[in-house]
Amino acid sequence: MDAVNPATGEQFAEYTEDDYADVEATLETAIETFESWRERPLREREELLAAAGDVLRENKRRYAELMTKEMGKPISQAVAEVEKCAWACDHYAEHASAYLEADHHPSPPGTSVKTVHDPLGPVLAVMPWNFPFWQVIRFAAPYLTAGNVGLLKHASNVPGCAMVLKEVFREAGYPEGVFQTLLVGSSKVEDVLTDNRVRAATLTGSGPAGRAVAETAGKHLKKTVLELGGSDPFVVLDDADLGRAVETGVQARTQNGGQSCIAAKRFIVHEAVYDEFVDRFVDEFESLTVGDPMSEATDVGPQADPDLMAQLHDQVEASVKAGATVLTGGDPLDREGAFYPPTVLTDVPKGCPADAEETFGPVAAVYEVADETEAIELANDTRFGLGASLWTDDRKRGQRLAREIDAGCVYINEMTKSDPRVPFGGIKDSGYGRELSEAGIKEFVNWKTVWVQ
Repeated sequence: MDAVNPATGEQFAEYTEDDYADVEATLETAIETFESWRERPLREREELLAAAGDVLRENKRRYAELMTKEMGKPISQAVAEVEKCAWACDHYAEHASAYLEADHHPSPPGTSVKTVHDPLGPVLAVMPWNFPFWQVIRFAAPYLTAGNVGLLKHASNVPGCAMVLKEVFREAGYPEGVFQTLLVGSSKVEDVLTDNRVRAATLTGSGPAGRAVAETAGKHLKKTVLELGGSDPFVVLDDADLGRAVETGVQARTQNGGQSCIAAKRFIVHEAVYDEFVDRFVDEFESLTVGDPMSEATDVGPQADPDLMAQLHDQVEASVKAGATVLTGGDPLDREGAFYPPTVLTDVPKGCPADAEETFGPVAAVYEVADETEAIELANDTRFGLGASLWTDDRKRGQRLAREIDAGCVYINEMTKSDPRVPFGGIKDSGYGRELSEAGIKEFVNWKTVWVQ
């Protein structure tokens, strides 16, 4: 597997892909380790996770630079990602015992009935490149602490991150085999998932990848959690604080080069504030610094891969051909590297790619609506249902409308984000199951009822 810097197109490292014997040894180690790891006292597992958080903090600059070199994330955002990973470790180190405490139930006199939460075994995690540390830690922190062991199949363009994540747990003192990395291509995922030693799987990625994993796991009756694509609405009502809405909206669409499932993608704006919003929005887009991701001054780095950038541009061109108007951006930058400019589209026709598909890059589709009813209808007019952001100065109005939006999470006057304190996940084509918080740590446990007569 080659590590290629998307800002320069230069290969800077090469990794040997695991062969059949390597995979077999990894699976055998996983199932053997699980038998002892599940018996480790929960408090000890929490202490090890706290140590993993310390390792992340101590090495955050080195890890961030590797992230940036492999997938192009601006260095300031890469550092923030590592810090967020450490926070997730801290969270579960503090709260896992409470989350996994047995639930007691009413029972006849003289009996005791409770539900305990036992680990399942080796869990396969198929993870994406866009947040190469955070996606992995938000799976590993809860699931390993619950007593499972992890098998990471990371995206092929971030092999260095995959190997370094293994280092994090080793340096923290975890037993060999609790967290392992499989350097394999996507073609080998099915073989790993069907192996009897693998008990469950989680995937963050595209819809087709999620369907493939769900289909295979379903045939073998294995539990899955899927976090798939999104086309999140960012609804700006007539009483919104426009200054904050514009500032947050620009960040929500362009952070990580726009390469985020929960990035704001469809901006739905009330006609009373539409013109002012668009003017300020375009000005802010044009003020962003696009350039060297290793520079602290950079707001938007390269897209993670030239082919992905080409797909994004195809979506923009097809949308323009269908009738959309480009207010800024719209063409790859004439420079070395996979750089695409922050782009704003208006007059977006129903059904064109910018409207109906997920645009995985810094491209914002802006719509004008007459009232809140039309805003909610447009927000829900998508096959996705991951997150949403709703802007209004009337908090009661916001809470009422949030209940009408079809999404796994709705943030009022805030950017959609994942947070270890609250459940995260989607509905419809955005997947199923929940990560993070108490809901996340309990996805891959056996809710075992114990009745004592």
